[in-house]
Amino acid sequence: MPNTDYIKFIRENSTPIRPALLPQLVLWTAHESLPLWKRSQEWIAAGEIPLPFWAFPWAGGQALARYVLDFPQSVQGKTVLDFGSGSGLVAIAASKAGAVRVLACDIDPFARASIALNAALNEVLLEIPAFDVMKELPPDIDVVLAGDVFYEREPALLFIAWFRQLRQQDIQVYVGDPGRHYVPKDELEALKTYTVPTTRELEDVDSRATTVFRMK
Repeated sequence: MPNTDYIKFIRENSTPIRPALLPQLVLWTAHESLPLWKRSQEWIAAGEIPLPFWAFPWAGGQALARYVLDFPQSVQGKTVLDFGSGSGLVAIAASKAGAVRVLACDIDPFARASIALNAALNEVLLEIPAFDVMKELPPDIDVVLAGDVFYEREPALLFIAWFRQLRQQDIQVYVGDPGRHYVPKDELEALKTYTVPTTRELEDVDSRATTVFRMK
C-alpha cells in the first residue's frame, strides 16, 4: 500500500497537539484509541493490524524525550536509533538535542508514516528504516533509545536480550518506563523520574511517575 495512503489516513484521523511534558514539540495525535483502531481496521480491510501506538505520546516516550532534551550530552554528536519509535517523539527530541544522525525504527507502516509527518512538522531530518533492526542492526549506532517497550512478557524478554547484546557492542541503551510489570529493573540504572500527565484513554490514572533508565 502506498505510503501516501497511510499519511492521508493519519491526517484525517488525528490533530497536531503539543505533548504535556514537551510543549516545544508537536505531534499528530488521536483523541480516542478504540474508534481510531476500528477505523484503521475497516480502512485496511486485511485482518488484524497493530493497535495505533503511533497515535499517542505515551508516558515512557514523553519521559525519555524530555530526558534527552534536558541532558543533550546523552545523544549530542552521536548516531541514535529510536527503537519502536511509534510517533517518532523520542527520535525528534534526539535530533533537536544535537544527534548527528537519527534512525526512527518501527515495523508498523502506520507508525512510519506518522514519523515522517511528525518529523516534517518539527522540522527535523530522520531516517525511517522499514526493516527489523533487531535482525539487521544498522552500522555505527552509538545510542539506542526505547520508550515504553516492556508492556508484555514475551516482547519484554526479547527486547532485554537484544539490549544486552547491544551493551556488549558498547552501545548505550536508554529506556523510558512508567512502571510496567515486565521492566527488568535489576539490569537497569535509574537516571531520572518525571511525572507525566496522561489521559484515562491511555492509562488508569491521570499521571504516571515515569523513569528513564540506562542499561547497566
